[in-house]
Amino acid sequence: MADKRDDTFELFDLRVEVVADEGAKIYCGAKVGDHFELRGEMLHLPPGQGISIYSLASALPLLAAKQRQTHKNDWMTTDAEIACPDPHCGSRLRITRVAVRKFSHAETTAVPLDD
Repeated sequence: MADKRDDTFELFDLRVEVVADEGAKIYCGAKVGDHFELRGEMLHLPPGQGISIYSLASALPLLAAKQRQTHKNDWMTTDAEIACPDPHCGSRLRITRVAVRKFSHAETTAVPLDD
């Protein structure tokens, strides 16, 4: 008999957008409003738009945590902007939770759930 146990979990889809103070000099090649979306484990860029690998590297360690529900008092819930790794660049990446997506454990890993 097939296992009917619910193995679903939810993650937030994220939008990561370039922001900067008015008049700030941006050196990383980004423009205010440039963005990408993270849906599950898939990163989506709009056609014709890129992102600096250095800016992306500064955001990557935080994205998996931002996808998950966090305690309302946790800094991961409230803090949403990441500075460009170039200390002379005026850009930041703003992470926004935009939607909730449901996943199945069995469809995301070969490791079975414990009973």
